[in-house]
Amino acid sequence: MTIQSQFSQRSGGDRTFGGIRVGVLALLGAIALWLCPSPALAVSVYNMPFVSPGEDTWILDEGNSISRINELQIGKALEELRAQTGAEVRFVTVRHIDYGETIQSFTDKLFEKWFPNPEEQANQVLISLDVVTNNAGIRVGEGLSDKLTPDIAESVAQETVLYPLIEGDKYNEAFIDAKDRLVAVLSGQGDPGAPELKVKEVQVEGTFATAEETAEKRSDATTFVIVLLIAATVIPMVTYYALYS
Repeated sequence: MTIQSQFSQRSGGDRTFGGIRVGVLALLGAIALWLCPSPALAVSVYNMPFVSPGEDTWILDEGNSISRINELQIGKALEELRAQTGAEVRFVTVRHIDYGETIQSFTDKLFEKWFPNPEEQANQVLISLDVVTNNAGIRVGEGLSDKLTPDIAESVAQETVLYPLIEGDKYNEAFIDAKDRLVAVLSGQGDPGAPELKVKEVQVEGTFATAEETAEKRSDATTFVIVLLIAATVIPMVTYYALYS
């Protein structure tokens, strides 16, 4: 074998080795991003679109969970509710909220961003849903609390919205049911109550992960990624020597 042929074989092997390693590292990088989403991808109250009282924005589906036809149907019903009662109900879906934030704290902050003074807050209702954890939060203005009492509001968020999701991620059904119940209550028709939960032995409470549980999961994910990165170095080397030694 000539020097040139040896060089060509070695160069081809180096290129193959480099290609294998780059491919493995790219795959591992994608896995790492999936396991440990960047904080930059998290939704913050401060980068949510702004909504003013009286504005015809009824749903902000940042979590992409509601069909367009149902979004229009819900919006029409909420517009009619405002015309009849002055009450404004809005729904928001999000995913990957900021670390340390809960969906309720997110809802409260967004409510106060959109409606910064008591006069603007009075006739407002805001329901937010995190579609990653399927947790919901609700905030009700003081002017509506006589009809939409704290008990009913809590039931709307934790039962009417969440029961269809527990049964099978039925997001459209969840928001339609919530719209129907809120329209009935705020129109003075009485509370029809929450839907019946059709699954057995479901634990509704304790859906929020503690800080310790979140830290443990992130630690496990980090360890897994480190192991994969080590494998990304070793496996191409073994492959290279097996092919060209």
